[in-house]
Amino acid sequence: MSQDPYEILGVSRDADADEIKKAYRRLARQLHPDVNPDPETQERFKEVSAAYEVLSDPEKRRMYDLGGDPFGRSGAGQGAGFSFTDIMDAFFGGTGAAGQGRGPRPRTRRGQDALVRLEVELAEAAFGVTRELKVDTAVLCTVCHGSGAAEGSHPITCETCHGRGEVQHVQRSFLGEIRTLRPCNACRGYGEIIPEPCRECSGDGRVRSRRSITVKIPPGVDTGTRVQLAHEGEVGPGGGPAGDLYVEIHVAPHPVFTRDGTDLRCHITVPMTAAALGTTIKLPLLEADVAEAESDMELWIDVEVKPGTQSGMEQTLRGRGVPHLRSQVRGDIVVTIDVETPGRLDDRQEELLRELAALRNEESPDGHIQNPHKSVFGRLRDAFNPR
Repeated sequence: MSQDPYEILGVSRDADADEIKKAYRRLARQLHPDVNPDPETQERFKEVSAAYEVLSDPEKRRMYDLGGDPFGRSGAGQGAGFSFTDIMDAFFGGTGAAGQGRGPRPRTRRGQDALVRLEVELAEAAFGVTRELKVDTAVLCTVCHGSGAAEGSHPITCETCHGRGEVQHVQRSFLGEIRTLRPCNACRGYGEIIPEPCRECSGDGRVRSRRSITVKIPPGVDTGTRVQLAHEGEVGPGGGPAGDLYVEIHVAPHPVFTRDGTDLRCHITVPMTAAALGTTIKLPLLEADVAEAESDMELWIDVEVKPGTQSGMEQTLRGRGVPHLRSQVRGDIVVTIDVETPGRLDDRQEELLRELAALRNEESPDGHIQNPHKSVFGRLRDAFNPR
């Protein structure tokens, strides 16, 4: 070289690889033709690139330090070659040195996560349940144990890239030689080739299999809740670690209750006479649906229908609903009373109702128009004090 590469980059002779790389990046940002198209700057950039090519290559640097020609017989005229990856490093902060790439990509990788859906009853979602699931996922090949090679064989180093997983392509331009690294087509970037793939898994190191797993559903789950089972998903290529399995819960409809968060809602229909006179209705609790319910577990609760109850009135049974997912606190049961008016009356029933209407001065009622602007307390007062 006509000039000292250490002087061109502005580094000392005992500078390490990091110092040389930082110096090159700093100068490349200033002198690159895309940044400064001045012809003199372009010549300067060629000198910087050639200097970096020498000092970043341990063999060429040693040859230069010993007084030899680092570019061999080609001379400095062809010594203006540089790696395209080095320019990208200078502008985008890469870590590769001249002529160095990312290396072979690993054949063993983590598997993907898997998702299955599980339908449970409302009581099972409320109090928790343990289920056996059948899942169809990729599992480790039992023949090659994830290596992908047939029995008695093993992967060999790729002769095309010599195990690097990348091959270098050289292109000439007005700046000199531009070298780019691309994945090796022969080994697909792995750096190794399997000459005799396993017949069971075709060299993938895994096969699909149906298996049983046990999943514990915690109390308080709801439709859409996902339970994570670590390392129960797909085994990765090359026998890599398994991903996670997610069990998505779907709660089946219940014949009595509908769920509202941690509250349960239901409707009780009573005859008109029961609503007027009052009665007590036995309501089955959600515990009655649990198959393994103990004999001393409370399975029913009394719902008191007070005299004069109007259709649509609600009663709240505290602490009888669904537990919170992350605590033992339970929601409520909200009971809505529906008053049923008889549709057909025999002569005696009609006679008795007319007598009742006469006693209550309701033989020719004008009706009562609800004031939509009346306060809540006003409507409650009217409900408990009928005419």
